[in-house]
Amino acid sequence: MTRKNKRNFNEKATRGEPPNYLGQHLMHNKKLINEIVNQAKISNHELVIDIGAGKGALTSILSEKAQKVLAVEYDSKFVDILERKFIQSTNTKVIHKDILKMNFPKSHFIIVANIPYAITTPIMKKLLSYPISSFQRAVIVMEKGAAKRFTSSTVKDPYVIAWRMWFDIRYVKGISRKNFSPPPLVDSAMITIDRKAKPIVPYSNYLSFFGLVDVMLKNPQLPTDFALRSVFTAPQIKQLRRNLQIKNGLDVASLTEQQWGIIHETMMKHVPKYRWPRAKKTKLSGW
Repeated sequence: MTRKNKRNFNEKATRGEPPNYLGQHLMHNKKLINEIVNQAKISNHELVIDIGAGKGALTSILSEKAQKVLAVEYDSKFVDILERKFIQSTNTKVIHKDILKMNFPKSHFIIVANIPYAITTPIMKKLLSYPISSFQRAVIVMEKGAAKRFTSSTVKDPYVIAWRMWFDIRYVKGISRKNFSPPPLVDSAMITIDRKAKPIVPYSNYLSFFGLVDVMLKNPQLPTDFALRSVFTAPQIKQLRRNLQIKNGLDVASLTEQQWGIIHETMMKHVPKYRWPRAKKTKLSGW
């Protein structure tokens, strides 16, 4: 987005108005579209949601594979195209709605989508910040910079490391802007998301983990020893250092998923509950 578009988006969000999703970049490379769907490994009993369905390029292929497809689109002119295109379809439903205000199904579902750049992070938060949901996995095309940030070994955003307690997020490949019409200013990338067979942090403890990672990552460049002081006593930190096998000066942003799991488990066992930093549910979508 241009700076002007970013400003308009932020202003509308502040006023509680629907963000502007128009100017969507539609994929026109049929080989790429089929590659995305194949990557999803869809079974004929699954429910699939296509976010930002546009003119239905992905939706058409998905409808041939899945038991049911929800094509979610905000732009009225694309909704009209979708409704005409799938009027005879028995397994495809067009939903004219703001995805950020839509309630996801209670039954298991997957996402296969080319999502709008302007709301990439809000969509990811909606999908991943509540691990008790029915969301199972995804293949998503998004802005390349965002894809790199979500899959980097160095994590500066609290919500990203929190997601990794419950989901595996993998960078698959970069996608040239030439595959879209109109072409965006930057390249895209394909990522996959899979629910971990065994979560690092129990789903029931997601709020306590969000609180922990939020307070410790306030300054991502801070040495881990200093970041731990916000929660743990000196003797606890000494024991944690041994358990984590960390070197002096390791910044908190470089901790691995497994190390974060150890830190959270230690807090649960050895820190009085009244001292746990807790994140409010209302904050999760606003990070």
